[in-house]
Amino acid sequence: MNTDTTTGVQAFHQGELDAGRFLLQRCGDCGRHVYYPRESCPHCGGAALEWKTPGGLGIVHAVTTVRRKPADGGDLNVSLVELDEGVRLMSRIENLAPASVRIGQRVKARVQVKDGRGLVLFDAVEGAAR
Repeated sequence: MNTDTTTGVQAFHQGELDAGRFLLQRCGDCGRHVYYPRESCPHCGGAALEWKTPGGLGIVHAVTTVRRKPADGGDLNVSLVELDEGVRLMSRIENLAPASVRIGQRVKARVQVKDGRGLVLFDAVEGAAR
């Protein structure tokens, strides 16, 4: 397994985020999506992982509010989001006040590039929870 952070799937993934693109891996053997990027499928052990652009829609699976002083940027939410593709990732819901983020809320992924570094963030979308 390649653990070098300057090459391999981790570096490729971050490079794509830095370019404003969010990709997931999909296993060509079992058909399941994989996130965080891996060298082999954690579901079946297959090595036939392909990069795919996800739909980006998902639901908030869990959420907490991190309390910070206003001088440090104020409170923020940390959310576990389950994408419609079946993978989960930690991020933030950016277009709502931290206390307004709810479990079951529909969200859409986007990449924010700041100082050359890409990060997956989410915005709540209109409509009922799935």
